[in-house]
Amino acid sequence: MYKYDYLIVGSGLFGSIFAYEANKKGKKCLIIDKRAHIGGNIYTEKIENINVHKYGAHIFHTSSKEVWEYINQFAEFNRYTNSPIARYKDEVYNMPFNMNTFNKIWGVFTPDEAKEKIEEELKEANIDQPKNLEEQAIKLVGKTIYEKLVKGYTEKQWGKRATELPSFIIKRLPVRFTYDNNYFNDLYQGIPIGGYTQIIEKMLDGIEVKLNCNYLENRKKLENIAEKIVYTGPIDEYYDYCFGELEYRSVRFETELLETDNYQGNAVVNYTEYKIPYTRIIEHKHFEFGMQPKTVISKEYSDKWDKTKEPYYPINDEKNNNLYEKYKQLADKDEKVIFGGRLGQYKYYDMDKVILESLNCVKKYI
Repeated sequence: MYKYDYLIVGSGLFGSIFAYEANKKGKKCLIIDKRAHIGGNIYTEKIENINVHKYGAHIFHTSSKEVWEYINQFAEFNRYTNSPIARYKDEVYNMPFNMNTFNKIWGVFTPDEAKEKIEEELKEANIDQPKNLEEQAIKLVGKTIYEKLVKGYTEKQWGKRATELPSFIIKRLPVRFTYDNNYFNDLYQGIPIGGYTQIIEKMLDGIEVKLNCNYLENRKKLENIAEKIVYTGPIDEYYDYCFGELEYRSVRFETELLETDNYQGNAVVNYTEYKIPYTRIIEHKHFEFGMQPKTVISKEYSDKWDKTKEPYYPINDEKNNNLYEKYKQLADKDEKVIFGGRLGQYKYYDMDKVILESLNCVKKYI
């Protein structure tokens, strides 16, 4: 007899939703996490009564009414709209690229004028079939915007020159011919009032949780205590890198408490010059329209990943995707383990997609 129906490795959104739904259906679950807190990367920590997004900005957005209603069971969401700005030297531009951006760059007022400018610059660049990220970006927004607002930021983000990066990375770059600074087109958007940690706390209420517990270091003791294992860690690490290591980009954060009530006037400011070492600064209080007397900022540095660092962004190029397929074939044959989430499925997921994946997983296995 197993002690638990499910051992869930990782208390992030995927694992916590699976545990919540399994528990509702009468399944006995144990959830473990190698960190000292629940919530995975959506964990928020209170500093001076400000909810600090410990592992980078998490802005909830979705076009799925089902997902929006599901997550709203656990917290009330505010009306926050993601409208980042980009700083290049002493210039500030609206993101995503829209008519406000084009007006400031070229002095144009209408969509047709903006399109003409992009077309002019594209003609000068003489790009037909983009062979790399640089050419793809110039084709989308022209050379001026590329050089000021895309090139340096992207090269910092990926740790490579734009000419060495594949074009597909930037094909989804939002370009709008309207005066609209809303980064997402999704129907629903906001930040949970009071932060994300409360959501996970409510999901895991009544479920046994063990923190500071690394599954792989305790595998012999843990692998036979449950009928099934839901594993949300890196799939290659689970299989002891038998085919080689999957690649990621990591992120390093420098968080500071400042003796001012407003440091930059916006939640997200991107720094697009290559010589500025960080990619952006997050001012956390602006996610919840905070009026606290102090403020907390986090500088984000894109970082080369190794096994000592947190994996953030899967590098889904052809080489890594082929390697992942080898691990997936092993996983598909494993009747005991369910792999889920960003690391278990080697795929970058927005939060709404994680919710859907986890709910589909529940339907499939329970």
